[in-house]
Amino acid sequence: MNKTWLTVIGISLFTTVINLPFGYWRANVAKFSKAWFLAVHLPVPFVVAARMGFRVSFRFIPIFLLSYFLGQWLGARWSRAMSRRGLSPSSCLFVDLMKKSSQNQ
Repeated sequence: MNKTWLTVIGISLFTTVINLPFGYWRANVAKFSKAWFLAVHLPVPFVVAARMGFRVSFRFIPIFLLSYFLGQWLGARWSRAMSRRGLSPSSCLFVDLMKKSSQNQ
């Protein structure tokens, strides 16, 4: 596999993973509020920095956009799944994971 494609796959995975907690946060705040705006836009500089740091061409941006929205969507689904299980999610994925792990002990 070409080195460029490995880099694109790596940045895409990074983009998806970094957006999971932000999608989780976005799902638990009012739509179009300041918190919602931050949850949508805060991960953007990290993704742009990764793309620029690895000098990946602009032509791969559609792949990164798909990864971005996938991470946001998966994070929101995770929040809804926790809510359906009666775990009353907060706005922070990490806090909820720590609560859940402490309940299991």
